[in-house]
Amino acid sequence: MLLLALPNLATSLQAGSNEQLWATDIYGFLLAGFLVTMGTLGDRIGRRRLLLIGGVAFAIGSLLCAYAPTIELLIAARALLGIAGATLMPSTLALIGTLFQNPKQQAAAFGIWGGTFTLGAVFGPVLGGVMLEHFWWGSVFLLGVPFMVALVVLGPAFLPEFRNPQPGKLDLTSVVLSLVALLPLIYGIKELARAGFEPLPTVSLVVGIVVGYLFVRRQRHLADPMLDLNLFTNRTIGTTLINQLTFSLVGGGFMMMMLLYFQLVGGMTTVQAGAAMVPGMLTAAVGMQIAPRLANKIRPGLLISVGVALAAITYVVVTQVGTDSNMTIIVGFALISFFGAPTVALGTGLVVGSAPVEKMGAAGSLAQLANEFGSTLGLAILGTVGAAVYRSTVTLPGDLPADSAAQAGDSIAGATAVAGDLPAGQGEGLVTAAKDAFVDGFQTVAVIGAVLYACAALMVAIRLRHVPAFGAAAAAPAPEKESESKESEPEVV
Repeated sequence: MLLLALPNLATSLQAGSNEQLWATDIYGFLLAGFLVTMGTLGDRIGRRRLLLIGGVAFAIGSLLCAYAPTIELLIAARALLGIAGATLMPSTLALIGTLFQNPKQQAAAFGIWGGTFTLGAVFGPVLGGVMLEHFWWGSVFLLGVPFMVALVVLGPAFLPEFRNPQPGKLDLTSVVLSLVALLPLIYGIKELARAGFEPLPTVSLVVGIVVGYLFVRRQRHLADPMLDLNLFTNRTIGTTLINQLTFSLVGGGFMMMMLLYFQLVGGMTTVQAGAAMVPGMLTAAVGMQIAPRLANKIRPGLLISVGVALAAITYVVVTQVGTDSNMTIIVGFALISFFGAPTVALGTGLVVGSAPVEKMGAAGSLAQLANEFGSTLGLAILGTVGAAVYRSTVTLPGDLPADSAAQAGDSIAGATAVAGDLPAGQGEGLVTAAKDAFVDGFQTVAVIGAVLYACAALMVAIRLRHVPAFGAAAAAPAPEKESESKESEPEVV
């Protein structure tokens, strides 16, 4: 919703373009950067406690954003929102995993959890637009405050506390290493995708990779690691995380290209482009409610793999779009969202439910990090591929000045801007060539998406074939875990 308010707040707070970018991006940077830390912290101090602390912090951050008198305070408040947001998702996932031990109930709960996020993405911008029409730009930040107040008031009465009674000592060095790895890594990827090769994002990316290696090495040698790397060796967890990362990677890149297509090729306004995504969000929400019901009788690995395979086939169809294919893309996105619903609704449950109870918070943070990081990678990798195809295929008029040719050859947005200053016939020819080149890039992204999804579907079908249907799992007696003992059981308060 910040994007809706951005023009008004930029004027009101006299924010420059760089400040606007920081206000937009810092929430996502810090949310992704703190996920692992907060997931582990919830396991140690209590998931309900962390959830309530996060709820209070999110409400305070929202109020600070709404009434921020300067752009600097708005950026700081958005940073607080990102850190608070990182406490909410792992805590809710871990609480669902411990509240619902029956696989059928657990799957339904995770489906509802995912559906609420999707519906929020549908109705949030609509409500935000209404608020902006009647109130000041900061009013959009107040929409979440009543929900956080309800959480803080009702949470202690309705949510039991879960925590590991023997969590071990929290290694502060690992906390610092995880932040110094994730934050520069995410920043570097986003900035390289947005502006191309620049020294600072490149150095940031290298720093993130090096520190990430040091973080992993430290976890292997700690008696009480901040992140138990054995979670990745669990076949169900590892396979599901790879699939979720792939799904988010392709989805993030495709959505960016789709929005650009709607506006720069299909001729839609920003509002119309946003509305064109609503059918896909609604089908995703519906799919997240259907998938858990089907998984009661059908193996979740089969449901996920078939859904991803059908999404891959849909991408194959999308490779045939032209410059007048708005409806084809809208329908294609709706189908992809529906077919991908089991990946989110069932996959999240498989990750959290396959982890030891005392480590469900950490597992939930990994599931969310796969989604956040995958989307960031998709924007960077597939966005770069689409731009490279455009630059290599666009045909420019031979008599364009050098600076105009460079601008038009860089992106379809640049070509559209240049075309406005040309004679009518020449400008139309440039726009047509730019649209054709952009569609070439769009089709290439769809081909890559189809290939990656096909590979992911095959991997899931093979590696998750051991996971039974939730109905069969619920009826079977609970197996004894080799590592389980009274001393290691989580504390329920």
